[in-house]
Amino acid sequence: MHMPHELMIQVLLRLPVKSLIRFKCVCKSWFSLISNPHFANSHFQITQTSKIVLISNPDLETRSIDFEAYNSDSASLNLSFVDPQSHFDLEIKGSCRGFIFLHGNSTFYLWNPSTGVHKQIPFSPNYSEYFYYPYGFGYDQLRDDYLVVSLYYVSTVDDDDDSHLEFFSLRDNTWKELEGTHFPYLNANEFEPRGGSFFNGAIYWLSFRHDLSMSVILAFDLMERKLLEMSLPDDFDPGPTYCDFWVFGEFLSLWVKKEDTVEIWIMKEYKVHSSWTKTLVLPIDGIPTRYFSPLCCTKSGDIIGTDGRGLVKYDDNGQFLEHHSYCNNPSRWGFAAMYTKSLLSLPGDNDQA
Repeated sequence: MHMPHELMIQVLLRLPVKSLIRFKCVCKSWFSLISNPHFANSHFQITQTSKIVLISNPDLETRSIDFEAYNSDSASLNLSFVDPQSHFDLEIKGSCRGFIFLHGNSTFYLWNPSTGVHKQIPFSPNYSEYFYYPYGFGYDQLRDDYLVVSLYYVSTVDDDDDSHLEFFSLRDNTWKELEGTHFPYLNANEFEPRGGSFFNGAIYWLSFRHDLSMSVILAFDLMERKLLEMSLPDDFDPGPTYCDFWVFGEFLSLWVKKEDTVEIWIMKEYKVHSSWTKTLVLPIDGIPTRYFSPLCCTKSGDIIGTDGRGLVKYDDNGQFLEHHSYCNNPSRWGFAAMYTKSLLSLPGDNDQA
């Protein structure tokens, strides 16, 4: 009762999301304050507490794991809002500002695991179940808007495949096509399109230029609404299947699976091609699935990733430390992503919790 209002706000801004959700019940003024979008944004900027979410198919068993306390118990999460028809092929295609981008066979979902807020996104009118689409999800800081981005292909009469880029604006609640976009790009992996990585205001994919028969880096700048192309690092072999982007600390990074190793490359200076450097080679012969996809790194520099059924940990020198399985059934296969806990909501009036 005697604490200055501004001091009270500063105290609340430093509390965990779980506590703040409970504190909405304290009084009307706290409910109004904690529900305010400006408070949620300030809290997100100050706290930056990150977790890993794991979803195992086909039963949608979902867990949140603190990767800084790797051996701590995981917390169960609820995906009851997902259409039952999507259970067998639900995939994580990206994450941004506390939201997970989910793709099922009948719809998209944006979901905040910290608050339970979720929104269903309709497929584009150009969607076809016969094509594989690279998707992406990111935040347009200039317009305070979230975008779901899709590249789709159209076969022409002369047998050339042209790409079109379209995006769904949460603020406008509609799909739009980037005008004049007829690009010579194909998905780098036709049968396993990966979600694009959001970094520094852009979404990144590995792509294949069919006119030049070469792999390239494709980036979509969300604020400028512009598609950019960059070259892969010199001496970098993308391989036929297992290769993707991730964010390694504060750097844009690439990983590629070789026979018994995973190579980690980082761009030390953003958009400077010559700054690409191979920094680590991780042995994967000790992992049961012989697969490793990096997700994040801890404050001490350890690298955490997934083998499809659990989490794998390496130290900052690339030495294997441990493997922890979260799938007891060997027939299950899971998807994982890192997210930052937040109180943020999405533009629009149809948010649900």
